Amino acid sequence: MNKLIVANWKMNPVSFKEAKNLFFGIKKLKDEKKTEIVVCPPFVFIKELKDFKVDLKIGSQNCFWEDKGAFTGEISFSMLKEIGVEYIIIGHSERRKHFKETDEFINKKVRAILKSGLKPILCVGETEKERKAGITREVVKNQLLKCLENIEDWKLKIKNLSIAYEPVWAIGTGNPCLSKDAKDIFLFIQKFLKEKYTNKMAGKIRIIYGGSVNGGNAKGYIKESGMDGLLVGGASLDKKEFIKIVKNIQ
Repeated sequence: MNKLIVANWKMNPVSFKEAKNLFFGIKKLKDEKKTEIVVCPPFVFIKELKDFKVDLKIGSQNCFWEDKGAFTGEISFSMLKEIGVEYIIIGHSERRKHFKETDEFINKKVRAILKSGLKPILCVGETEKERKAGITREVVKNQLLKCLENIEDWKLKIKNLSIAYEPVWAIGTGNPCLSKDAKDIFLFIQKFLKEKYTNKMAGKIRIIYGGSVNGGNAKGYIKESGMDGLLVGGASLDKKEFIKIVKNIQ
């Protein structure tokens, strides 16, 4: 299974000039036999960056679950598919916190994306308070149960799903999860998927890590934690650091 490295630019940068410079700064990176690279810029830059036709894949940071309709301000998965998007990040903790997205909303998005043939990257993870309470596994399991409810209808496309373990307390804090702790959750999620689906189907679902990833710790999450890839936030806005992360994995 190829490793998946995703750059989540979040609401950055402000101008297309900056976005273009960042994109072209990493454009020499390309998918290799064991690595798949996806850049997820803000919506307004997706089409123009996609038109440059470089080896990097372009993804989206979110989408709505309906194909079209009276949903002011939303972007549908069909619109994203039309402009060549392949991957869509869903359920990021910032969406849950700032926009009050529930697991039920996220479940609708995952189902719609899988049905369309696109590839959702479902984010799960615990807060600092939940971590200190010792309920990380319960939180992650509950999120998976609700976000993947009634997904069995699309078994043939389950392979398009990726799970991103992003401990909320580690995102943007410079305080990454230890490799051994990430491995524990990796094995926990893997076990959950095997119980929900078959071993064969679960084996096709990539489990990746996100949360203060940098060039120094990236390799550890792959080699020591067993992760199938990385979801990179702040470090993806630094072209030298992101290139370092990718090359360390490759």
